Amino acid sequence: MAVEIERKYLVVSDDWKRLAKPVFMRQGYLSSQPERIVRVRIEGESAMMTIKGKTVGISRGEWEYPIPLDDAKDLLDNLCEQPLIEKNRYRIAVDDVVWEVDEFFGENAGLVVAEVELLDADQKFTRPDWLGIEVSHDHRYANANLFKNPYSRW
Repeated sequence: MAVEIERKYLVVSDDWKRLAKPVFMRQGYLSSQPERIVRVRIEGESAMMTIKGKTVGISRGEWEYPIPLDDAKDLLDNLCEQPLIEKNRYRIAVDDVVWEVDEFFGENAGLVVAEVELLDADQKFTRPDWLGIEVSHDHRYANANLFKNPYSRW
């Protein structure tokens, strides 16, 4: 089992956009229960199934497996809870970490968040100027919650 240790922040400017090219993602959930999240994601021309355990602090168990693209499309269209999450992701290296900036569409349009995966919860990292407040502990910003309670309805 891998352990995901992640911090999430709101993004407060567009300065990050010039630092990377976007990749379009569609993702949906076979299970969105906090104790066991099962996600299907298409990123560009590849697909993954991810299983995540319950979050404790900023950590949780994570298992990720490649799946055939056609299977992912079928799962997203026919089995996943709706609506799907659609977003552009930008990967931006800053010193020794990679920030993943997500720009959401649909009912989550206007929401832009940045996440960084860490080796341990106390890892130090450089905070880019375009980061706003930390929302790691605000579960409204979890993708598995955004399809049920979209940003536009807050």
